Amino acid sequence: MCGPGGQSAAAKKPYFGYDIGDFSGIQKAALRPMSNPLLQTDGLPAYDKITPEHVGPAVESITKEFETLLKQAEESTDWESLKKPMGKLDLLFEYGWSPIGHLLGVANSDELRDAHEAAIPQIIGMVLQLGQSKPLYERYCAFRDSDDWAGMPSAKKRIVEKAILSAQQSGIGLEGDDLERFNEIAEQLSQVGTEFSNNVLDATNAWHLDITDPADAEGFPDTYRRVAAGNFAAAQEEATEPDPEKGPWRVKLDGPSFTPFIQHCRNRALREQAYRAYVTRASGGEHDNTTLIDEILKLRKEQSQLLGYENFAENSLANKMAADTGEIQQMFDQLLGASLESGKRELEEVTRFANDNGHEGELAHWDVGFWAERLREHKYAYTEEELRPYFSLEPVLDGLFDLCTKLFGVTFKAADGEAPVWNQDVRFFHVLNEDNAQIASFYLDPYSRPENKRPGAWMADCVGRSFTSSESRLPVCHLVCNSTPPTKNQDGEIPSLMTFREVETLFHEFGHGLQHMLTTVDLRDVAGISGVEWDAVELPSQFMENWCYHRETLLGMAKHYQSGETLPDELFEKICKARTYRAASQMLRQLQFGMTDIELHSNFDPSGSESAFEVHERIAKQTSALPPLPENKFLCAFSHIFAGGYAAGYYSYKWAEVLSADAFAAFEDVGLDNSEAVAATGRKFRDTVLAQGGSRHPMEIYEEFRGRKPTVEALLRHSGLGAAS
Repeated sequence: MCGPGGQSAAAKKPYFGYDIGDFSGIQKAALRPMSNPLLQTDGLPAYDKITPEHVGPAVESITKEFETLLKQAEESTDWESLKKPMGKLDLLFEYGWSPIGHLLGVANSDELRDAHEAAIPQIIGMVLQLGQSKPLYERYCAFRDSDDWAGMPSAKKRIVEKAILSAQQSGIGLEGDDLERFNEIAEQLSQVGTEFSNNVLDATNAWHLDITDPADAEGFPDTYRRVAAGNFAAAQEEATEPDPEKGPWRVKLDGPSFTPFIQHCRNRALREQAYRAYVTRASGGEHDNTTLIDEILKLRKEQSQLLGYENFAENSLANKMAADTGEIQQMFDQLLGASLESGKRELEEVTRFANDNGHEGELAHWDVGFWAERLREHKYAYTEEELRPYFSLEPVLDGLFDLCTKLFGVTFKAADGEAPVWNQDVRFFHVLNEDNAQIASFYLDPYSRPENKRPGAWMADCVGRSFTSSESRLPVCHLVCNSTPPTKNQDGEIPSLMTFREVETLFHEFGHGLQHMLTTVDLRDVAGISGVEWDAVELPSQFMENWCYHRETLLGMAKHYQSGETLPDELFEKICKARTYRAASQMLRQLQFGMTDIELHSNFDPSGSESAFEVHERIAKQTSALPPLPENKFLCAFSHIFAGGYAAGYYSYKWAEVLSADAFAAFEDVGLDNSEAVAATGRKFRDTVLAQGGSRHPMEIYEEFRGRKPTVEALLRHSGLGAAS
């Protein structure tokens, strides 16, 4: 899952098979003595052995075993005889198919794409056959309607209810032409979604700007000079040693390259060139997503109406916390009312500062980031580059681990070499309980690799917790970031020096990982992030970000990579004061994305006179002090909603941010300096939000932790925006 602005996501699967619109969820495989590493059913993925050639034969084998197991499940007479073959069916997909989706995200290649695309029809066929099995549907309905229902444990009830809803949304009630059309749409959506994602990756990689005049590189931070010089050197056919001081420097459109360029490049014409390329990615040429947007929206609407829903948003919200679009709009209105005027004042402040320092007239889009960064440096008297030396990856990890020990009572042990990996930079760790027993593990893929790794950051489940009479599995997850990689200078290698935002991103993804790894639910279908309503899944991740502004936590990990000196107190205070800098603008940006998403999937008619781009422009004018460029084609790269799991769900970031801010306020209430009370509150958070996963409705779990329903007050206070309007 990518998060706000292409930052994060937690990849997860619904119970009744895999999401038929997105097969990028990651599960597991194992290394056993057989020729095809995808045909394994325990252990860890053999990422060092999986090749595109394995995909076709594996899917053929899975298809044959699928038929046998499905028949056994359909002939079941009780819970145990149903869940045994269903568990094996789940493992077929987890071990044999999901690693392919993972590798598409972190080690993309043309050969792997081709193998994936060729196998999709068979996978879709199995998923639909499973979801449309009437005997299975009737079995779950029988559980729900039985005399034992009232006394059934909550976790089992959730499995049954979600299985029934998933079957209904998989077309169980359709027949004849409607069923045939539904299945056609399912296959089309999966293929088009993959094509959309690949186009974004290819378009991002296809563009670059080479800077050869040192004058145009004036103002570049040292770290960025090394990254940009490394980008240029790596692209040359013959081995070339990068020269950060003299260049050339290559600017690309992935986050670690584009964002600092826009913030620090003094050449306005070059900023404009890069900005226009960024907002028109995948909107023309051979990587054009323009027509795919309408195709996806039409297919989703048609499929939803076949199921009896008015639109895709109604379909999507059937299994989310939010009751309907009206409840979401109420949240939008509250947050928009609290941030719009403040956002306008923030732009005015940046403009005045720019005018006072030599810029003439109004600011264009490619000016705002540059002058906002100059104003931030002026107001808070520090630069992001000053912070980088204090945030090398290893001390940051140590600080993160130490925080989790204090809050949740768990410890971490490096286990590099114990798991096959897809890249030499990937790390592996074990998670240990209070009694030093292993309870989980995780992979960490920390660095940007724009040549074959998709942008953003995400967590995805690799192995789901499962403890039954027939199996015992500890949870494992993937934590994937795109932080600045290590670089070199004349003195040798420099470790990964992270921006503060990259530190926050790591904490964010680790929050997702904690919910997956610290679950105590034994039934895989509702353990960890499985079965958690989509608009609640960002709660733990956004909760963890708050600790980046906690004095003890931050100063415990902010160590200068050369001297070992702790970040000075005055810098810490400035970071905290800067937390609310342009908070309204950031709020408005996320509201714009969320409101556009909901509008496109509810009121928008893909066959009508208004285009999707006009919808985005209309909403952007309502939510931004600076309307978008007429040629802005941001939607063409909006993978969250067109190639990921956030369709009619992007609002979830703000929805969950309300929850996370309110949850962190519980720690503020007991006093952040009161270590004993913080630990007790942390344990309660672990035992509720992190432990119970999808076994209960998320609002029930939240109320058990907090003692009441959440409010928006804490979020607005943390954002410096006062009370809601």
